[in-house]
Amino acid sequence: MAFKSIALPNIGTSGSPSTLTATVQAGQTQTLIGLAFANSSGVNVTISAKLNKSGGASAFLIKDALVLPGGALAVVGGDQKLVLETGDTITAYASAGSSVDATLSYLV
Repeated sequence: MAFKSIALPNIGTSGSPSTLTATVQAGQTQTLIGLAFANSSGVNVTISAKLNKSGGASAFLIKDALVLPGGALAVVGGDQKLVLETGDTITAYASAGSSVDATLSYLV
């Protein structure tokens, strides 16, 4: 297994969410070991993140969580891990554009 990380500045808004992970390839899994968001703006923002399964189902990991200016929110980490299977992706969006950065750590 290899450790990997992704940094995504300025995630999208609800009308155009950002895909945070590449689609998991056939026969592979990824273990998400860290997912955090940082408010880089000077105003309150809300953040939502979803797990999108290959069969079309999706579920929020967090929905409309308030993050104060300069604040951060760790959604996955510590004791919590998330396994992504073939075809799965994670998407996220913020209530304001150019206001939230996302970071991910995962094992392949």
